[in-house]
Amino acid sequence: MGQGQEQRHESVRVAVIGSGFGGLGAAVRMRREGITDFVVLERAGSVGGTWRDNSYPGCACDVPSHLYSFSFAPNPDWPRTFSGQRHIRAYLEHVADTFGLRPHLRLNHEVLGMRWDRDELRWEIETSGGRFTAQAVVSATGPLSDPRIPEVPGLDGFREAGGRVFHSARWDHDYDLAGKRVAMIGTGASAIQIVPAIQPTVRKLTLFQRTPAWVMPRADRAISGPERWLHRRLPLTATARRGLLWGIRELQVSAFTKRPGQLGMVESLAKANMAKAIKDPALRAKLTPSYRIGCKRILLSSEYYPALAQPNVDVVASGLAEVRGRTAVAADGTEAEVDAIVFGTGFHVTDMPIAARVTGAEGITLAEAWKDGMESLRGATAAGFPNWMTIIGPNTGLGNSSMILMIESQLSYMADYLRQLGLLGERAALDPRPSAVAAWNRRVQARMERTVWKAGGCDSWYLDANGRNTTLWPGTTSEFRRATRSVDLAEYEIVRPPRTAPASAQAAVSEKEAV
Repeated sequence: MGQGQEQRHESVRVAVIGSGFGGLGAAVRMRREGITDFVVLERAGSVGGTWRDNSYPGCACDVPSHLYSFSFAPNPDWPRTFSGQRHIRAYLEHVADTFGLRPHLRLNHEVLGMRWDRDELRWEIETSGGRFTAQAVVSATGPLSDPRIPEVPGLDGFREAGGRVFHSARWDHDYDLAGKRVAMIGTGASAIQIVPAIQPTVRKLTLFQRTPAWVMPRADRAISGPERWLHRRLPLTATARRGLLWGIRELQVSAFTKRPGQLGMVESLAKANMAKAIKDPALRAKLTPSYRIGCKRILLSSEYYPALAQPNVDVVASGLAEVRGRTAVAADGTEAEVDAIVFGTGFHVTDMPIAARVTGAEGITLAEAWKDGMESLRGATAAGFPNWMTIIGPNTGLGNSSMILMIESQLSYMADYLRQLGLLGERAALDPRPSAVAAWNRRVQARMERTVWKAGGCDSWYLDANGRNTTLWPGTTSEFRRATRSVDLAEYEIVRPPRTAPASAQAAVSEKEAV
């Protein structure tokens, strides 16, 4: 807030946190349900979520464009089969305009904390732009929103010596990498896009690789003018295209979740993809994973391997251990003189920072409740946190398809959740029963044991500190849609305001009414 500006204090029915796909989708769904008394709290100055924050060179989606968009907001004019960051961000701005969401947006309103008021049955929300109270909160901050930078000894000294350090999701556009010696830390989805984008202009690129990734070709191409014309004139053709893309990925799910042995053929294709560009046997050995394909995220790129084969690129088969002055030192002792260090080291996925800012009915934060691992009911609600739900919550991620499909399923669940609250009246709340949360998660984790993510022989960001996969959904998107079509009130307790005891008792008794 600028100096002299008044802090706003609003009371609304629903507060949505975040304006990426999840937050904007929630806003659209509420308006379609006739709910207009809501705000979307966004910490940045514009919408877009991860597609606003990630603006690094080469940033693009690895899900086909016609599947990576809302079913209720098809875009017949996607320019490429796999769209870049600029076009996806523009699409989200278009959604905000088309569905009249601008009046609901509260930009530059970072949520600093929220607390459940047991007496008033409302959430008290403190933001950088003022205070809000809401009957319900929909948290759509997303798992890929807060960068994770490892603690590397010597980074402060590197900066003091004139070196630049930044994360892929916080790209320093004021620093020109041309002619510089650059260390790229990590080999995930961002790194394999950054490497070929900067390789032609940097003086030297050193890739620090803890674990190699499986990389498949990315069949990207421009979508022709006649194709776009056809999709505009006959929208059913775009719908059919989306349906085909979805169906192919649904058929792939069993290999990931039930029969990882079937993925051996895919490994052969990935090795052939590598062999076409990497002729040096020693480099091929460095780049060949020792785990089953799919255990970590399968990456798509047709430019990554050719870039690694260039004379100005070195691949160090070890992670960054420390920095001495301007020298980056790997765990195996390899040294490289660098001018800039770029971290492509992912995000806080299993320990989402927003969880530390949410205080529930028992006076503990969501982070404390999840200290042994994230758990929710149907990926949406958490016991002890009434009238709170999340979009892209625990065990809702995907390894091979579009997250927009999962988001839309969760929006259906959210819509029914709000309908039920409406029927109960303003002086009521829904709190998932701990037994229902536990039963749901037992089923999810039991199914997880057979998946490639657990049995594939790798340590990935899908797993939490206890080795549990609290990130991905071990089934098809169709199964998840069925599981979240409506709220089962038997899985919830109805919370009513506490009755006030006689004045002489000076006490209040909390009443929870079981359905």
